[in-house]
Amino acid sequence: MSSNAFFSDLLSSISERGRTLLRRVGSSEEKPDGAGLIALCGALLSGRGEASGTAMAREVLDRYHHLDDAERLAFFEALTRDFGPDREKLAEAIENWRAQPSDEDASDLHFASEPRRQELIRRLNRAPGGTSELVAIRADLLRLMNGHRDLAALDRDVVHLLSSWFNRGFLVLRRIDWSTPANILEQIIRYEAVHEIHDWNDLRRRIDPVDRRCYAFFHPALVDEPLIFVEVALTEQIPGAIAPLLAPDRRLVPIERARTAVFYSISNTQRGLGGISFGSFLIKQVVEELRRELPKLDNFVTLSPVPGFMQWLKQASDVPVSDEDRALLENLDKPDWFKNAELEAQLRPVLEPLAAYYFLKARTAKGRLIDSVARFHLGNGARLERINWLGDISPKGLRESAGIMVNYLYRLEDIEKNHEAYANQGEVIASSAVKKLLKSEGRRLLDMRLS
Repeated sequence: MSSNAFFSDLLSSISERGRTLLRRVGSSEEKPDGAGLIALCGALLSGRGEASGTAMAREVLDRYHHLDDAERLAFFEALTRDFGPDREKLAEAIENWRAQPSDEDASDLHFASEPRRQELIRRLNRAPGGTSELVAIRADLLRLMNGHRDLAALDRDVVHLLSSWFNRGFLVLRRIDWSTPANILEQIIRYEAVHEIHDWNDLRRRIDPVDRRCYAFFHPALVDEPLIFVEVALTEQIPGAIAPLLAPDRRLVPIERARTAVFYSISNTQRGLGGISFGSFLIKQVVEELRRELPKLDNFVTLSPVPGFMQWLKQASDVPVSDEDRALLENLDKPDWFKNAELEAQLRPVLEPLAAYYFLKARTAKGRLIDSVARFHLGNGARLERINWLGDISPKGLRESAGIMVNYLYRLEDIEKNHEAYANQGEVIASSAVKKLLKSEGRRLLDMRLS
């Protein structure tokens, strides 16, 4: 922490000295506008001085904050349009490569094809606090990109650089507990995206008891801002429902009896780092941490929502249901349908096999699994272990998943094999119990057609 503070102070000192050297390329006291900001970016790219460059980068970031959304969109469009590759250098490199291809010419072609905006972003990153602000700027870019396909090239450049700066080698795993500074705990409450944390008491129940853990990845440039965090419950068996895990009056599991680590919530905190994956590294490192601390743990599983299931049921054209089933599924729009024992008994033999079909057979137009949570865990090498009926009967769980939750099993000796099967063949590795549900769906539909 102290070394980070030292270098931060040093950068700030260089930046302040640089401001006194600037010869009025523009001042933050002037009314900021997009055109002036673009001119300042050009000056930043053409300059060579360390102090003046750091100060100019700080000036660009300061001015950006004063722009409204329309001006920010125009700024992004200008970066896309005017800060691409140097066309003359690129054309010369292409001709050299065509005339006599060599490793040296290939290297020249590579560097000549790099857009100038990538170097601009690197220089902006040198400003004090630059990394954090570039992450925030990328969040603005994602928000404003809708309907502006031309900005995709700019976003690719930003992601390319952020992926390097937020490489796994720079990330630090820290356990979050009740002694963690309050400003970090507040972010855990704010960014919990799966199961809302209602207040400080609710947070304490999730991170303080002996059978609970929480871990987060941090980056040296964002010291007090977790990038992603995971909440873990230590249990005796694999759970099938979330409510007992989060109940205020639940009984604690003695640590010596815990045999299962349950990853029941994973949340990203930085919108600007969307598309840069940390979750797979986080889960695998937490598994290693837990194995060292608690060698008797046998199972590492998730208790996961199925956020795309209800939308698929209602909108997809390939849902394998009869007209009779379709009429029955309309009852899912009724509040508290699961409290009607007769209706619940009718829906279960329809919904469970449909959930198996959803994971094992249903695909998007591009051939991908529909469910984003499934893509994440299966891509990490997990196995679809179990489909849990009425695992989440919260309003959100019923609205998105018809109350269904699933367990993904992380068996360390199978992770690489499962990952390869999914990545290369698109195969969903699933337990025999899940596959049996799919077979029962086929038999049920055949019986209906024959009757």
